[in-house]
Amino acid sequence: MHIRHFLSIHDLPPDGFWHLIDLARDIKLNPASYLHTLDGRALAMVFEKASLRTRVTFEVGIQQLGGFAVYLAPGDIGLGKREAVIDVARNLSRWVDGIMARTFDHATIVNLAEHATVPVINGLTDLLHPCQAMADYLTMLEHRGRLHGLCIAYVGDGNNVAHSLMFGAARCGARLSIATPHGYEPDRRIVLAAREDARSSGATIELTDDPREALIDADVVYTDTWVSMGHEAETASRREAFAAYQVNARLMAYARPDAIFMHCLPCHRGEEVTDDVIESPQSVVYDQAENRLHMQKAIMLDLLGTSGEQHA
Repeated sequence: MHIRHFLSIHDLPPDGFWHLIDLARDIKLNPASYLHTLDGRALAMVFEKASLRTRVTFEVGIQQLGGFAVYLAPGDIGLGKREAVIDVARNLSRWVDGIMARTFDHATIVNLAEHATVPVINGLTDLLHPCQAMADYLTMLEHRGRLHGLCIAYVGDGNNVAHSLMFGAARCGARLSIATPHGYEPDRRIVLAAREDARSSGATIELTDDPREALIDADVVYTDTWVSMGHEAETASRREAFAAYQVNARLMAYARPDAIFMHCLPCHRGEEVTDDVIESPQSVVYDQAENRLHMQKAIMLDLLGTSGEQHA
């Protein structure tokens, strides 16, 4: 892909998005062909936030490629507190072949990448969640058969997932409509950057405060938790603000009859989504979760190895 780190889908070259999609699909279809592609490679996994999907898929993923992971829990390092980020980056670079970090402040992972001499992967920050979005677009392609021109409706908080979905839509030419309450819109800088990226692909990115409007003709309906990690003090006010944005059967009726439902998990059943939606045949949330494994293997293989040469 000709990139050193994977911090944002926005950083991918025009063909880099499709390269990762194609590589992840091949890894998923032919896992035995990739068993030794990262033999002996070590990945440091740095966590400031709790994790299920990110930790398991990266740790299992690199082991299935022949490497191994070192898990560093939130209290093990104390990024920027017990030890400066610059020193963490330089130390880890002497011991491992790559770093995956899941942090609060996006500046932390940018700082890691600036000072590390090995590839850095963004496992999640408060601003972006690129690995999730890449797995999501893989899932959409599998279930809908295309990405270009696909109509995607995102309902809820204009958060890190919404930001990365925008960058992904801009790369693949999808039509993305984001519905949020006033005061919870996506970061304006991300919107402008994604719309600029969209010029070359024909994508459209629209913002609205009406979830019904967003869902009209939608092929994909996506939501996320109303209260992300770090916003727990706002739980009561967010529940009130987002009450009309719950994805339930009434709201899903505005989408296409064959629309799929997506959620990056964890979810709060009965809040942002009802059981009758997440447990319906339209729900593909566990396919999304599985595809985190395949996509993260593709990202690691591309950055930590020479995927094309080794697979050939």
